[in-house]
Amino acid sequence: MAYVSVKPYKPSAPFSVPFKIGTPTNETLKGVPTKTYTESEPVYFGNLRTFLGTESVKDGLYSVIDTATLETWYTPELKADCRVHLLESDEFYEVVGTPEDIQKRHQYMKARLQAVKGGA
Repeated sequence: MAYVSVKPYKPSAPFSVPFKIGTPTNETLKGVPTKTYTESEPVYFGNLRTFLGTESVKDGLYSVIDTATLETWYTPELKADCRVHLLESDEFYEVVGTPEDIQKRHQYMKARLQAVKGGA
């Protein structure tokens, strides 16, 4: 059986975007389940790419969902139910799905994000 050599992964751009990771805690306030986020103390750096939103049509209603991809150093703290707080723009993104440990080397990871927006 022949083994194929795999090239090590290289990030597409330098990690220059500072962010903090918010981990959720579930509480019940006045009988209503509420999710609150506690931000991590260290500041992480990554590469954030947005795609001008993802178009969606649901029940005849057209909308644009603000999505992004985050590449960063591997950290087990970044999970599927976490939030990412971009420090320069003060924007919040939720992690969609489970972040990928690229090539299972615990060196780099990639996560899909969706913007957290207020409003009705």
